[in-house]
Amino acid sequence: MLPAPPPADRRFDVVGIGASSVDFVYLLPAYPSPTSSLAKMRISRHFVSCGGQVATALATCARLNLRAKFVGVTGTDDNAKHVRRDLEDRGVDMTDVVIRDVSNQYAVILVDEHSGERIVLWDRHDRLCLRERELPPDLGASTRVVHVDDVDIDAAIRAAGAARAAGAAVTSDIDRLDARTGELVRAVTFPMFAEHVPSALTGIDDAAGALRALRRTHDGLLCVTLGTRGAMALDGDRLYHVPAFAVDAVDTTGAGDVFRGAFIYGYLHGWPLEQTLRFANAAAAVSCTRLGAMASVPSLEETERLLAEAAPVV
Repeated sequence: MLPAPPPADRRFDVVGIGASSVDFVYLLPAYPSPTSSLAKMRISRHFVSCGGQVATALATCARLNLRAKFVGVTGTDDNAKHVRRDLEDRGVDMTDVVIRDVSNQYAVILVDEHSGERIVLWDRHDRLCLRERELPPDLGASTRVVHVDDVDIDAAIRAAGAARAAGAAVTSDIDRLDARTGELVRAVTFPMFAEHVPSALTGIDDAAGALRALRRTHDGLLCVTLGTRGAMALDGDRLYHVPAFAVDAVDTTGAGDVFRGAFIYGYLHGWPLEQTLRFANAAAAVSCTRLGAMASVPSLEETERLLAEAAPVV
């Protein structure tokens, strides 16, 4: 059973600490291959969209009418102005954003227009790293949930500790391995992993087995997103596997971030875990039917419509 959410009398429902990005998205007729006729192909369509792990999760929270705030570092170029403006337009509080005189993080995303699967190529200036001393002093006391990624892992660990000490819950987006990944897992309330991470941490290929192995170092909820196979969570000794929804995917970029934002929504409303996972899967599925990361986040009505009308993938 999920612990009760913190009270609603705090200024924010969720404060996100981590990355934002501007994405240059290219739709291709197939995946490139350097040793075949697919080594050279014409781009079907291209556009620019904002994204980033935490930024997209916060955009989801704001679209679901949660009070959201972004804490992170952006640059001074046009990309930085674009992503700050997009978050502000979505109602995300930006008062504690840090601005440095460097280029903003960006990504080149290659999308197979038939399957919606993508490859992400990204770059981030070292000076975009959020320092621990740049965290808001009232972080934990001002919000119900702190959501962190593993991009600036030192700041994420520090924020998680401060937030939990102040009675806030901490969710995470963990999709890479670092020397301090294990410490981050232990620091957050709800470790939420990308599909490949639990096996990389434990050496166990089976997702359920990997979560059970991680139970030795964390006694709370453990969750992993599984793409087209939905999501899996270990709550105590009980394992939940909630299937994905069948949709015609055009772009999977940001689906995991949308899942996390929708999970936060369900948690803050006190829903049972299975209902929360199903809602988060539905939100992620809706996002896959649209192009872009932040541009694809669904409304509450759209997510509820899919829940009512679509059948999960068995």
